[in-house]
Formats: sequence, structure tokens, C-alpha cells
Amino acid sequence: MFDLIDFKAVPVIALIFIPLEQLLPLHGDQPAARRHWLNDVFYLFFNGIVIKVGMLLVVGSAMLLAQRFIPEGLIAAVQSQPVWLQAIEALLIADIGFYLAHRAFHAVPFLWRFHAIHHSIEEMDWLAAHRVHPVDQILTKSASFLPLFALGFSGEAVLVYTLIYHWQSVFIHSNTRIKFGPLRWLIASPQFHHWHHANERQAYDKNFAGQLPFLDLIGGTLFMPHRMPEKYGVDEPVPQLYHQQLVYPFVAAAEPAAPLAEASTAKSE
Repeated sequence: MFDLIDFKAVPVIALIFIPLEQLLPLHGDQPAARRHWLNDVFYLFFNGIVIKVGMLLVVGSAMLLAQRFIPEGLIAAVQSQPVWLQAIEALLIADIGFYLAHRAFHAVPFLWRFHAIHHSIEEMDWLAAHRVHPVDQILTKSASFLPLFALGFSGEAVLVYTLIYHWQSVFIHSNTRIKFGPLRWLIASPQFHHWHHANERQAYDKNFAGQLPFLDLIGGTLFMPHRMPEKYGVDEPVPQLYHQQLVYPFVAAAEPAAPLAEASTAKSE
């Protein structure tokens, strides 16, 4: 459940999104085998086990504390609800956790060093969703799943949220021009999330939600003009190879503080 994506689903997703990006491309001149695509394949296949182990440790440890503070009556009330209602609540609660954690990764320089790996993507497509440093993914997803487990949401409700998260995370990064019209304020789309990755100053630190853009409206971080971004990535020199990106946050931490502070202002997701 904790993996970004099930290996069995990879061929299905590829068979859906590769043709979709060719039929309805946002950037029609972008090749399917864009720059550094193989690097993101490494993330797709090698990040899963590290993230799973990390989340088990983080969520498991946090649950020992959470169980002392969550009233049993509240857990019973959650579990007494029908699965469909739990699923809706789980989606909202999990995305609030994601929003807050995601925003923290932009605001705190130490955390930004990990998140900059994801923002180093310069050409968006379905594979781009997988370029996430394990520390970033472990902490952000833990912020989503911990409240669901602590409040006693059913396995079915958590599974519904997990499936929505997995598929939508691929879709919102994809190189497609699909728009949701008025629903764009309610459901995250490529139009919403591409601006999070835009390397344009007015788009910095915007659109943090994973599924629900109205959270950014409430938080004052929504930015979704009618046009689409032309440029993605960050200005800081993030390396483009998997093994280099894994150690980059720790190497960057050893650099002088002033350049780091300047680099942290050059962010986008």
C-alpha cells in the first residue's frame, strides 16, 4: 500500500499514458524519450522498497504516540460510518496532511534540498511523478497516511484514497492538455500541477495540494492562469543522475549558508 505504484500496474499505466501524451500533448515538440527519462525509470523501480520500509518505521513509531491521544470514541465514530463516507473523509484529511507537509518542504531550506530533486524535472510527463527523493516521499506520505490510521479509517477507505493518489499523481504530471473546466477548482489536473513545477517567479510556492485545489484557495497558495507554463525546473544546479540525486541534499547541506538561502528561493513543484 505504501509504494508509490504497484509494479503490476506499471504496464497498464504506460499503455494508457504513453499513447495519451502522443494524442493530446500539451507540449507537442517534447519526445516520448525526453531528457533524463531513464533516470526516472530508476526511481520507478528502485524507490519502492526504501519508501515502504521508511514509512513503516515513521508511521509505526508515530502510531505508538497517537494511540495515547486519540479518544476511542472518535475512532469508533469513524469506523461506524459507511465506507463511501469514510473514503471521502480520508481523501480530505490525507490531502490536508499532504498540503501541509508539501508546503513545509518548500518553506524549510533543509527539507527543500530533498524536494528540489522532484522540481529538477525540466520536461513534464507521466514518468516525472516518480522522481521523488525517498526522504521526501517517506515524510510527505506519512503526513497523509498517519491521520488515517490513527483515526481508525477502514482498510477499504484507505485503499480508495491510495488508488486515487497513485493514478492522479501520474495524471497531473503528464504531458497532456486535458482540462477540467469549472471542476479544475475541485479536482487537481495537469493545468493545476504543472504550474507548481513552473520555473516562473509568480508560480513559486503555489499549488501544494495533491488532489484538492480548493485547499490552496483556502491557504492562499492557488495559482492557475488560463495559459500553461513554458519552462519547468529550478535554477540551482541539481545533478541529473539517480545516485547523485540521492546524496545531493546531504552534499548541499555542507555548502555555505548564503548560497543555499539564495538557491531555496529559486524553487517551483
